[in-house]
Amino acid sequence: MQHSTDKILTTHTGSLPRPKALLDLLKAKDDGQPIDAAQFEATAAEATREVVRKQIDNGIDIVNDGEMSKIGYSTYVKDRLLGFNGVGSFPPTSDFNDFPEFVERFVSEAQAVVTLKTPACDGPVAWKDPDATEKDIRRFEAALTGQRPREAFLTAASPGVIALFLENKHYTSHEKYLEALADVMKKEYEAVHNAGFILQLDCPDLAVGRHTRFAQNTTAEFVKVLQLHVAAINRAVANIPPDRIRLHLCWGNYEGPHHHDVPLRDIIEPVFAAKVGAVSFEAANPRHEHEWTIFEKIKLPPGKILIPGVIDSCTNYIEHPDLVAQRIVRFAKLVGRENVIAGTDCGFATFAAYTPIVPAIAWAKLHTLSEGAGIATRELWGSKNGAS
Repeated sequence: MQHSTDKILTTHTGSLPRPKALLDLLKAKDDGQPIDAAQFEATAAEATREVVRKQIDNGIDIVNDGEMSKIGYSTYVKDRLLGFNGVGSFPPTSDFNDFPEFVERFVSEAQAVVTLKTPACDGPVAWKDPDATEKDIRRFEAALTGQRPREAFLTAASPGVIALFLENKHYTSHEKYLEALADVMKKEYEAVHNAGFILQLDCPDLAVGRHTRFAQNTTAEFVKVLQLHVAAINRAVANIPPDRIRLHLCWGNYEGPHHHDVPLRDIIEPVFAAKVGAVSFEAANPRHEHEWTIFEKIKLPPGKILIPGVIDSCTNYIEHPDLVAQRIVRFAKLVGRENVIAGTDCGFATFAAYTPIVPAIAWAKLHTLSEGAGIATRELWGSKNGAS
């Protein structure tokens, strides 16, 4: 995984807006309707080519496939794995409980999330569609033909985030469920690595889990759960060098109160125990932007990279490039410019049909991310290195 050795590199969290033709196919598939496999593949392949081109055109250095083939960053596994035929539900976020008026508005405006299929695990987890990951890889490889990004990554759901969304009704304990998921998902993780791509593990469970499925736990109790989730990650990636893996955590990609979010300072050191080379996290929204100061006292472990979100993913405001640069520079001055890659708080289409950011604005935000990184580069390296 490249460090920012000559400029501040740019990336994003993973999901990007899907075109309508692909979105319609994904929704039909999620609803259990039959779809034409060849049509889906052709549509997904074209969407992947376009999304790679757009990332590069907007100055993104480390690109991905935009998660074009996935209905959601976490729940896509239900279509690839056996064992998910039970009736499940995702627990409500505890911050909603204090504001019933907000819940009413959210439900009316976010039907795509409310109706998302989240079946429970009701049997042994095993592969049902072992070729699905290889299809993603081949599609992405084809889309990269003729393109020259600095690096490329593919995302995958972590054992913990699968357990968060798809509740356990089969295994005798949460720990056993995590172990089973780790042993199955390692096939996907290793396939991404063997293809030569950076693996990003999506791990919102390490933060949002505190005010959702584990809302009744104390912070100390939640940290113990977090450590189990990190152990599951380490079990699953044992055969992959840490510097080929990055981890993304967040507190939930929704515009809401968030006043029950666990502070970053309470979880970041246990998260650093994950055998990964970089940690991506929210650092631009109003609830978490202040937390850059924790790195005045908490030291970045040797070899680790921070990927702070310097672009918010819940609001249609387009950040000013100067603000983006300020956010980058303050991290760089604390942990070293070479150890910072500029990212986004979360995805712009976390679930395929849920795009609170207008697609054209999402691309404008990525463009201003690149502009801000160019300004930060000039400040941190000098004006001669100001290429965006």
